[in-house]
Amino acid sequence: MPIVLEPEPYILWLSGAGFLVALLAWLPLALKRLPLSLPIICIALGAVIFSLPGVAVAPLPQAYPAVAERLSELVVIVALMGAGLKLDRLFAWRGWLVTWRLLGIAMPLTILAVTLLGTAWLGLPLASALLLAACLAPTDPVLAADVQVGPPRSGEEDEVRFGLTSEAGFNDALAFPFVNLALALALAERTGGAWLADWFWIDIVWKLAAGAGAGWLVGRLFGWLTFRSDPDTRLSRTGDGLIAIAATLLAYGATEMAGGYGFLAVFVAALTLRRADHDHSFNRKMHDFTEQMERLGMMVVLILFGGAIADGLLAPLGLRDYIAAAAIIFLIRPVAGWLGLVGFRAARSERFALAFFGIRGVGSIYYLAFALGETDFAAADRLWALAGLVLLLSILLHGLTVTPAMRALDRSQGRDPDPAAPAPDAVTNARDAAAPASDAAAPPCNPAARAMRRSEDRSGGR
Repeated sequence: MPIVLEPEPYILWLSGAGFLVALLAWLPLALKRLPLSLPIICIALGAVIFSLPGVAVAPLPQAYPAVAERLSELVVIVALMGAGLKLDRLFAWRGWLVTWRLLGIAMPLTILAVTLLGTAWLGLPLASALLLAACLAPTDPVLAADVQVGPPRSGEEDEVRFGLTSEAGFNDALAFPFVNLALALALAERTGGAWLADWFWIDIVWKLAAGAGAGWLVGRLFGWLTFRSDPDTRLSRTGDGLIAIAATLLAYGATEMAGGYGFLAVFVAALTLRRADHDHSFNRKMHDFTEQMERLGMMVVLILFGGAIADGLLAPLGLRDYIAAAAIIFLIRPVAGWLGLVGFRAARSERFALAFFGIRGVGSIYYLAFALGETDFAAADRLWALAGLVLLLSILLHGLTVTPAMRALDRSQGRDPDPAAPAPDAVTNARDAAAPASDAAAPPCNPAARAMRRSEDRSGGR
């Protein structure tokens, strides 16, 4: 019988998934020295795939709002766990001053400026303009990998990388009160009901407190189970980075059920879990696993985003919209970031990098899908198109400039941007593999800590 090559769609999907996973592993190496980024390649690949004659699906987010919301939500929470685990700097109010400036000054200024731009220049109703501003204000934890700190204990944590990583970890949650404010305004326009007190006490006070508190509790729980419980049953002995995903999902789910902000809970849980044993090598394993899951999810989202652009996502836009999107990327965020850092003790080049590299991304997709699923907003298709255009410009601009900019910044600060690949830490790896779990958790060069840990283990880890 002649062989007929007509594979089932399922087989084609499996083959495509294998191809994407191979790209996931290979592309970061291929692009390391090029002024390109993995997100740019993913968008281009998605545009090509969904332009093929045989592909009938148009992955527009407004056509599949539930998929857009849940997929982007999952990718963001995994990225938030990875961001919290990779931060070497312990949480402290003074030590995190750059973070508070970006969150407390730059972010509100960005929201205010984009809201004014939306109403005065684009002619959007106040609620729609505020929603657009809240969606586009956060620095994205998913797409900012090239300007974030390195893995745990890698030493890649200068002020710029730390500031952008910690900002991305917190501001995805802190944008939520403004999204809910836009929802309250949209509902008030139709019903005329009172909303200010509920918004303040529930959407700001309770949900932020619940998110921070629940995240701390989950982080403490997993920190004890991973590093402090009975030496024979500690989760760190499994060597399985999947533990970080368990902490992510539990922190997010429990907090959402309690009516808090799950994004905040996940990042706080990650910081608390890392602090349970700051120098343990298992932190690296958890981080690496979350990073792999994050990159895989990011590729899926951006391939679909590229397909949406190819299928007309930006069609509702006019000249004014393109000017507004350029103003958001080139003017509003850099100026707001610079104002937020006035008086901050850092080199001019560092302040410029912190202000400029506020990358917009997957979090914006989630917020817009969430809000439009809760109530009706005027010009919903235009909001999707505007958000999509800002995301596209941000990914292209920052993806093309981040590699040369960060290399130049490293040189200006006396750091080698092209260090030789470090050899594996044979001493640490051997110690973690051969020593009892009680010793693996202690810093290798701290005899006092090692003795204290042994004493704790003899008393049952309490």
